[in-house]
Amino acid sequence: MIRLLVCCAAAFLALTSTAAACEGQVACPLGDRSYHLRVPDNWDGQSALPVLLHFHGWARQGDLIVRHDRIATKIVADEVLLLAPNGLNKTWSFQRAASPDTAFARAVIEDAASRYSIDRERIFVSGYSWGARMAWRFVCEDGDGIAALLAVAGTLPQDISCATQPAQVRQVFGLDDQVLPFPFGPGGDQTYPVALWREAFACGTGRDDGPWAARSFLTFQRTSWDCPGGAVVLDVHPGGHFIPHDWIPLQIAEILAAEQGD
Repeated sequence: MIRLLVCCAAAFLALTSTAAACEGQVACPLGDRSYHLRVPDNWDGQSALPVLLHFHGWARQGDLIVRHDRIATKIVADEVLLLAPNGLNKTWSFQRAASPDTAFARAVIEDAASRYSIDRERIFVSGYSWGARMAWRFVCEDGDGIAALLAVAGTLPQDISCATQPAQVRQVFGLDDQVLPFPFGPGGDQTYPVALWREAFACGTGRDDGPWAARSFLTFQRTSWDCPGGAVVLDVHPGGHFIPHDWIPLQIAEILAAEQGD
C-alpha cells in the first residue's frame, strides 16, 4: 500500500512539474508541433481567463511573443492568458483556404483549455505582419465565437470569401509601410484594409473618431463602424511596418471595458 501511494505521488509530481515547466520560454508540446504561453501576473488560479492567441511575424517564434514589450504588457500581462503558436519553418500557411495552421491554432486553444480555465466568450486573435495575415485566415475559417480580430500591419485580399467571422475586427496599418504596403482602395480609399469585414457585417458609413495617441510620438486616425453584424475599427498612422506601442493591450482593454459597461 505504501509503495502504491509513493508511486502515485511520484506520478502526480511528474505531471505537475511538467505542466509547470510548460510556460514562458519553455514550449508546450502539441503533437509534432509546439506553442508558448504566458500566465497573467494577477491570476487567482481559479477564475476563467480571457485568451489572446497571437501569430508571430515571419522568421520569429512564440518565445519572443510571450516576452514582447509591445504584446505581453499592460492588461495582457496582468489579466490575459497569452498563447503564441510556433509556425512551421517560422512562417504561416495563410494563402489558401483550409490552412493546416488554422486547425493547429484551434488545437493550441483546446490544449491550453485543458491546462487552464479559459473564458470562451473572450478569446482574442491577433497577429503582426505575416502573422496578421494568418490571424485573418484563422477568423475567416474558425472565427465563430472569437471576440475580436486584432490585426497589425497585414491583411488578406479583400475579395476572398470567409466562412466565419469574429464578433468584431480592429486593424492598424501604417501609411508608410514599406514591407507590406498599405492596401489603398479605389481613389486612394484609406478605409479599404477592412472592406471585407465592412461588407460581411453589412456596415454603412463609417464614423471619423478623430486622432488619438497611445504614446506622444505616434498619432492614429481612427474610423469606426457599428454594424448589424459586428463592429469594425481601423487605426491608420503615418509610420511604417511595426507593432505600435500599447496598441494590442489597449484594444483588449477597450473591448472588455465596454462589456462591463453594458
